[in-house]
Amino acid sequence: MASTRQQVHEQIRARIIRLDLEPGSALSENDLAAELGVSRTPVRESLILLGDEGLVDVYPQLGTFVSRIRPADIASAQFVREALECAALRGAAGRTSPRDLTDLRRLLRAQGDAAEDGDMDGFFRLDEDFHARLMAVGGHASAWPVVAQAKAQLDRARRLSLPLTQQLPLLIGQHTAVVDLLEAADLTAAEESLREHLRLVFSDVEKIRGRHPELFTQDGESPRPRRRPAAR
Repeated sequence: MASTRQQVHEQIRARIIRLDLEPGSALSENDLAAELGVSRTPVRESLILLGDEGLVDVYPQLGTFVSRIRPADIASAQFVREALECAALRGAAGRTSPRDLTDLRRLLRAQGDAAEDGDMDGFFRLDEDFHARLMAVGGHASAWPVVAQAKAQLDRARRLSLPLTQQLPLLIGQHTAVVDLLEAADLTAAEESLREHLRLVFSDVEKIRGRHPELFTQDGESPRPRRRPAAR
């Protein structure tokens, strides 16, 4: 059973990834503790962990803030993700079972339903499930938490990209292509298709930065937030 700190960390992290807590927004230990029904201690400990992940910035005498999205961190996360997911897919040679393909196609259908309903949260979860299942097909299910941990900054950019026009059908089409090639036992083409799919985020980030520059850092540095004047 997860500890209180683990549960608090997961909840705050999920809110940051979902952009419920926007980049640049101030975080209050007291407010978060009250909202989550816990003491300040697990909140404080969770914020330290989130700082290690690059999701939170702490400024002495100013406070704790949700970090803005750092393009350099997106690139690093993408490097880790691509290396591990593509290597795992290569391991699927000769071991992909009918059950694996059935599970993957079930996830594709569920993604289609979520896209049709405009359910961005549901689609994001199903996208995660799909990629985790692909790693499991290659025999590396235990490596998925490493990928998930590394791509926190990347996930925020991905969430911002989902509402882009035709984004969900495009992603589903790319997922389907990978599964079709996996079923045909063409692992070389499947890996190339997966690599192309994973790199889509780079073009999306440029579109998003153009629309929401306030959510990103410039030159890899977080702008120092300003202390708000005390109310009189």
